[in-house]
Amino acid sequence: MTLSDEAYAAILGATGNIEWKTLEPHFARGDLLVVAPELDLVQAAAAMMEDDSEQIKAWMDARQLQVATDAQAGDWAEREPDNLWAVVIRPWVLVQERVGS
Repeated sequence: MTLSDEAYAAILGATGNIEWKTLEPHFARGDLLVVAPELDLVQAAAAMMEDDSEQIKAWMDARQLQVATDAQAGDWAEREPDNLWAVVIRPWVLVQERVGS
């Protein structure tokens, strides 16, 4: 997937740090996708935007992109991490916990 610098910048500009309590309603609706720390959140969002089903399936098969689990939600609710980053690619919200943040 080739993403123009302009498209990358637009997605990056829509990405931001977020509190778990803001993400909870999305989790409750089943609209929250977790992006593994080793993936680029913006690249994952671009693949979703471009409906790159082959890449999305590969990430899902590798468990690098998945619907948020009850265990993850419980962990975030308990810890209230300050290193969650998210971007909306309707109808999904992609979230990534940044390692080392």
